[in-house]
Amino acid sequence: MQIARRRLLAAGAGGAILLGTPGISYAASRPQLTHGVQSGDVTAQGAVLWTRADRGSQMRVELATRPDFKHARRIDGPALTEAADFTGKLRLKGLRPGQEYHYRITAEGERESEALEGSFTTAACEPASITFQWSGDLAGQGWGINPDFGGYRIFQAMADAEPDFFLCSGDFVYSDGPLVETVALPDGTTWKNTVVDEKLKVAETLDEYRGQFKYNLLDENLRAFLARVPMVNQWDDHEVTNNWYPGEILDLPQYTEKNVDVLAARARQAFAEFTPGGFGATDAAGRIYRKIAYGPLLDLFVLDMRTFKSPNPDADGTGAGAVLGAEQLAWLKRELRRSKATWKVIAADLPIGLIVGDGTGAQEGVANGLAGAPGGRETEIADLLSYAKREGVQNMVWLTADVHYTAAHHYSPDRAVFQDFDPFWEFVSGPLNAGAFGPNKLDATFGPEAVFVQAPPAANTSPAVGYQFFGEVGIDAETEMLTVSLKDIDGNTLYSKTLEPAA
Repeated sequence: MQIARRRLLAAGAGGAILLGTPGISYAASRPQLTHGVQSGDVTAQGAVLWTRADRGSQMRVELATRPDFKHARRIDGPALTEAADFTGKLRLKGLRPGQEYHYRITAEGERESEALEGSFTTAACEPASITFQWSGDLAGQGWGINPDFGGYRIFQAMADAEPDFFLCSGDFVYSDGPLVETVALPDGTTWKNTVVDEKLKVAETLDEYRGQFKYNLLDENLRAFLARVPMVNQWDDHEVTNNWYPGEILDLPQYTEKNVDVLAARARQAFAEFTPGGFGATDAAGRIYRKIAYGPLLDLFVLDMRTFKSPNPDADGTGAGAVLGAEQLAWLKRELRRSKATWKVIAADLPIGLIVGDGTGAQEGVANGLAGAPGGRETEIADLLSYAKREGVQNMVWLTADVHYTAAHHYSPDRAVFQDFDPFWEFVSGPLNAGAFGPNKLDATFGPEAVFVQAPPAANTSPAVGYQFFGEVGIDAETEMLTVSLKDIDGNTLYSKTLEPAA
């Protein structure tokens, strides 16, 4: 990642980019870890560790159960090569359930880099209380890293709760969101973005897609958070381009590559390289959708509602439509039926009942905007919900982001056009650092009720005004009750709902 000299000099005067920024190397013969360390997809006995170096080298890991690294085990990780932009993942297996682990990662070349440390805790095999967070949407709508605002400071508030893991519900990067150095705000003040070359235009090449992740990892709050809190990643649209679907041909002047399938392949590679999930190079199937078993109280079902999506203009209430696809839908049904966990949390990168348009007459999301029987993409959700009722799958909770405000939705057949399902809750949170929007209208097909909503007064409200949100889920080991709290940028609870598990 290259930081233009004029912006670097300006930053030296104004403090936008500080010495020690990842990617700037001062030791010619010694590798450096440029963008921190991360862990991801932690289970009772496994985890994935991630890092990136500034040159070809070997990833080395020390793993210990003590913070002083006494009796640490040294593990050889993968080679960090140019082919993967010097990123690497190490999948750990055979870990102890319910154990806090500390890790140190270095890159070894002619010499060994300085070590970066992180930690994570594996899921317990016996019932144990769980806290995790979710949100999405980072650096969207022109709002990037602003040092005067404290950078991505929402991660400071999130870290204070010491969650077991963080679910990123998509749009972890805005590959279609160029930045400018300054943005005039309505109150007469100025928002000042840290800007790098890869954020001056929409991403099209593989290196430009990689640069979106490198940009976000410039933020010290995010790097510190990810070193201590494991992440579960799913993707949505802005990892590729706004509202994309397979087979789409763009009609946008800012793109020289018009074929979305070409762009999606490049974006998918960057996504696999720069996130610590158990997919891509560490998953033989290469799937983004997956189940993460987190002890007897929680199974997390991470969906991919992009790869198999039908074209947006066809989601008008006619035809079958697709948002999961036949293979993923069959997998989800099977795994929900087999799940023995008390709570089945479904991480959906698109909300079910919110109407999200994509130009005239087209719908971007699941809801088709028609207050009738399921049509378009709704047919898959109807199929899933009726299957869950028929098979006795209980305690399903849906979590999502996408729409840039926070809300609690209760779905009930008593209010619905389609009635063959059991009542359930869907909770919405975000953005992390992006323009705030909403609220969206609800589609009546599955009978949603907006029990709580907090949205900004105007479209694309800047993070400086607030309206940045994350959600937090707590599961109590004794009662097995699940509590969802919707929180603001400072960690204040705006709304909380406690659910009792079905007998």
